[in-house]
Amino acid sequence: MSSKKNSIYERWDIEPEVISDLIDDNPSLRGMVLGYVAEKKFHDMYLEHPDITEATKDDDHDRLKKGDRRITYKNHELLVEVKSLQTKTCKQLDDGTWVGKSQVDGSDKRVIKFKDGSELATTLLLKGEFDLLAVNCFAFGDTWKFAFAKNSDLPTSNFRKYTEEQRNQLIASLVEVKWPPEAPFTDDPYQLLDEMIKEQEDEQTVDVLDITS
Repeated sequence: MSSKKNSIYERWDIEPEVISDLIDDNPSLRGMVLGYVAEKKFHDMYLEHPDITEATKDDDHDRLKKGDRRITYKNHELLVEVKSLQTKTCKQLDDGTWVGKSQVDGSDKRVIKFKDGSELATTLLLKGEFDLLAVNCFAFGDTWKFAFAKNSDLPTSNFRKYTEEQRNQLIASLVEVKWPPEAPFTDDPYQLLDEMIKEQEDEQTVDVLDITS
């Protein structure tokens, strides 16, 4: 006997058109659903790769783990954060290119301690808190595509009330994305993963040299 559940439409006794209307009419619901769909699309489009031997998802409620997919790529563990564009910020320019903004922050506030001794309760994400940003660009023409950037290349906050240390470590809450992608974004995640692996290996080599010198 199959253990597969009936569809949500059957279990809730509701028509697909009604669910579609509810999502269209409620921006907060639409954003939540689109976010989870984007994670699934990202997984299907990019993580079924021969060099990726493992791809898992951390518990959404674990505030100590930031990232939507934890992958093993060429024997290196890397963390990917998947975000979407804010639909209202997206527009197509006269030359056919697109521009919009992605909100790159967390859903919950937590207290962060900085090297200058300061503390801050914020939803902003940190430099080094994940490795790769994948921005769902479905809003650019209603087709599934993603733009990718390394965490280390993302712009930082310029909020004047933050200390210099805080500004340098906190990623800006809104990050501009263009299509076709422009630096620091690209449509090739594997190029960036290879770059990050090389950077990690170079750092390890320097650490070994420092220890043995």
